[in-house]
Amino acid sequence: MRRPFLAATMIAVGVAIAGCGGGTPAARPTRTITVTASPTTSAPAASQPATSPPAAAAAGCLTRYLNGSIGLTQGTAGSVMVNIVFKNLDNEPCTLYGFPGVSLAAGTPVTDVGQPSSEDSATARELVTLAPGGFAFATLQVADAGNFPASTCTQQNTDWLAVIPPNQTVPLYIPYNSTACQGSADQLTVTAVRPGNGG
Repeated sequence: MRRPFLAATMIAVGVAIAGCGGGTPAARPTRTITVTASPTTSAPAASQPATSPPAAAAAGCLTRYLNGSIGLTQGTAGSVMVNIVFKNLDNEPCTLYGFPGVSLAAGTPVTDVGQPSSEDSATARELVTLAPGGFAFATLQVADAGNFPASTCTQQNTDWLAVIPPNQTVPLYIPYNSTACQGSADQLTVTAVRPGNGG
């Protein structure tokens, strides 16, 4: 009775050993996952606090979505300092960067008079974001027309500022009474746009 029992036991052990070394595809999922998943290389990144990517800058402000107005005005020796205020009329934020172009203008249709503004190199360009209803401004220096000789300045009354927002081509027309130089005199200097309403 012992030999058949021993033989049966040996056969069972042999089957078990053959099953362990059989190497069928179904017997290897654990080994495959351990080798190829590489969980240890991704775990540190997942455990660190997530950081949000920087938000993309808003699109540039289009002239049709801006209102232009005259803000604080101050007289100085031989010139007037005028804050030109931009308001965002859109329901989306927009940006202004750099210098507006400004001319004194008159008539109907409105016509530029004299030389356009030059840039005030003492002010650096900065990206200004206007929230809906938000403001930015630039300061225009208007030199007194009487400062220039008649050879470079034929005086003419004007009633508008023609203001082209930075990186746009269509002007805003803002009521403003002044005396312009029709000629080669450089009468206007403007700063870069800055945040706020200049008050």
